[in-house]
Parts: sequence; C-alpha cells; structure tokens
Amino acid sequence: MRRICIVTGSRADYGLLTGLMREISADAAMELQVVATGSHLSAAFGHTVDAIRADGFKVDAEVSLPLGDDSRLAVAHATGQALSGMAQAFERLKPNLVVVLGDRYEIFAAASAALLLGIPVAHIHGGELTLGAVDDALRHAITKMASLHFVAAHEYARRVLQMGEPADRVFEVGAPGVDLIGGLSFQGAETLGRDLGLPLFNPLLLVTYHPVTRRTGDEGAALDELLSALERLPDARIVITGVNADAGNQVISGRMSAFASAHPDRVSLHSSLGQERYLSVMRLAGAVVGNSSSGIIEAPALGIPTVNIGARQNGRLKAYSVIDCDEDAEAIFKAIKKALGDGFRASIAGQPLPYGHGGAARMMKDVLKTYPADQLADPKPFHDIIGRL
Repeated sequence: MRRICIVTGSRADYGLLTGLMREISADAAMELQVVATGSHLSAAFGHTVDAIRADGFKVDAEVSLPLGDDSRLAVAHATGQALSGMAQAFERLKPNLVVVLGDRYEIFAAASAALLLGIPVAHIHGGELTLGAVDDALRHAITKMASLHFVAAHEYARRVLQMGEPADRVFEVGAPGVDLIGGLSFQGAETLGRDLGLPLFNPLLLVTYHPVTRRTGDEGAALDELLSALERLPDARIVITGVNADAGNQVISGRMSAFASAHPDRVSLHSSLGQERYLSVMRLAGAVVGNSSSGIIEAPALGIPTVNIGARQNGRLKAYSVIDCDEDAEAIFKAIKKALGDGFRASIAGQPLPYGHGGAARMMKDVLKTYPADQLADPKPFHDIIGRL
C-alpha cells in the first residue's frame, strides 16, 4: 500500500486539496496521511483544523507554528520551526510520497524536510508567477525539490520544463479549485444570509485581501485605498473573508475588523467561511474584490467578475473576467462599477478558462498511485534544454 502524506497549512490550500484527499481515501491501494500546520492550528485564523476533522479526515500530525508576531523576522523563525516539526512528523509517519500545494513558507519547509529525509515530493501549482509576493521564489524552490509536478496550465508546464524538470514527471491536470465547483452543493442566498448574519442581495461583493509580501511601503495605506472605495458603495452588501498568515497580516485584520464594525448593516466579516460557504457566496456575488488567487481561478470558472487589486497576482494567467487595477481608491471604485455592469457580465459569458474544466483530483491520484516507485527512489535527472544562450 502506498502511503501518501498531504500537508495543508491553511483553509485556502485545504479547500483545493479535499478532492485529492477523498480520491486517495477511497482507493484501497492507498493510505492517506494528513499533516496540518500553519493557520489551521491558530484560533485567530479560525482553528480550521476542526473543519478537516469535521469533513471526516483523520489528522495524523499537527505542526504548530508561532503566528502571534507577523514581522518578516518572525516568519523566518516560523519557517525554521516548521522544517523541524515536519521532519519529525515525516520520520514518524514514514510516507512514500509527500504532497504539497502552492508556495507558502510552511509548504516550503515541508518540501525541504521531505527532501532532506529522502522522501519524494509531489508539487501542485508549480510553474506559476506571483511577482508581488516572496511566495514566487518559494514556489520555484519547491519545484526544484519536487519529484512530480501537477501544473494547472500548459504555460506553467513549459516553465517547469524550463527549470530542468524531466517531461515524464510533469503532468498538466488543471487547477484543483475548478474541481470543487463541479461537485459542490451550493447554498442559497436565504440560507447563507441567515448563517452570515447579513441579508444577501445585489450588489454583493466578496472581498479577500492579503499582504503583498514584496511591498516596500505601508501595507495599511494600500488597504485604506480599498476601504475608501468600498465606502463609496453604500448600497453594496459586502462579505469579507479573513486575511492569511503572511507577514503584515495584523494591520489588515485590524482595519478590516474596524470597517466591519462601523458598517454592521451591510458588512459581514469572517476569519474563515469554509469552502462550501465561500464558493456559495462567490456564486451569488456581483464581483470578487481583492488580491486572492481565488479571484483568478475559481471566480472565472463560475463566471463571476474579479477586481484584482495591485501586484500580488502579477504574472498569473488571467481570464477576460479579471479586471486589474492599481491600489488606488478611484481605480478600485471604477473597476468595481465596471464589474457590476450588465454589459461586462454579458461580455464574459463563455470565456476561455485558463485553468481547465475539472478532473484534476482523479488525474493526480492516478499518477500518485501508479508512478514507478523505483524511479522516484533514483536521483532526479536534470533535463538540459540545448540551444543558444
């Protein structure tokens, strides 16, 4: 039996991993192991490890990190602690493969620990660019540590190959987030409104905003531009999801909380909605606003316009429904008004989707189950691209 250990560090990556986790759990030839870390274990971020267990999954190990200080030095210290904790967990669980998704520092630590212990790593969402975040460099580092690559689009597969990865280890499967949409039972506006404490009607905005970790200026000043734009939309209902655990999160969390408290009649703030409620709100929204990857991947798959603010997602493939704008109140306001217009919604109907149409979880499971173990045990070759420099 092949033991597959999935590492999850936040509500965001867990939502994208659940399809694969269910596929592995349902296969008698495979054993699922789950390691939870990062914001999953923090009350301030919703203690979302409880949601993993509520979904019926066993959590085989918890690797706690110090998240009370959101400085860059604290994040560096937390990365070192994550590497040590992950190594201990992997040594005890002895997985045949470790699966990680994305680019966060705790995921980088997990891949590093597996590499040092000689455990092959499978990496989801490699080859992408997010030029506004230090995660961009961490993602490429994880690619070089990984033995198998599950990429979301052809351009990303080409980029992984460009980094010297062998073609027979790169699999173009699409984005796991698109899988969620096809298999979800969406909640209606009335049910969601009662649950969130806010009647939901148009115009409805779903707002998620995270730190821009390569920013040299004030994180709070950039957020204030967004809040100023939202102030100019007094008729809008606004659902805000909590910030992630990146450096600089506390100033965002504090100002979002103050904004929600000042507008209880039209703003609902939640540290975590969970994937079903989050995507259900997204499906009803007039627009998704902020700088989260969900506005780049899931929102277009649902046909919902996105107002993508600032540089955090620079470099990603984007559907026509994504409206980029600067971190400026006037620019954000105009972009939201454009997104809410009937003409724009009509113009994006049937748009090409850069991240596929679903089925990623099954394809990944099949590769994890059947890829020859002896090849994974061998040193990974470097594929040179011969040509002019």
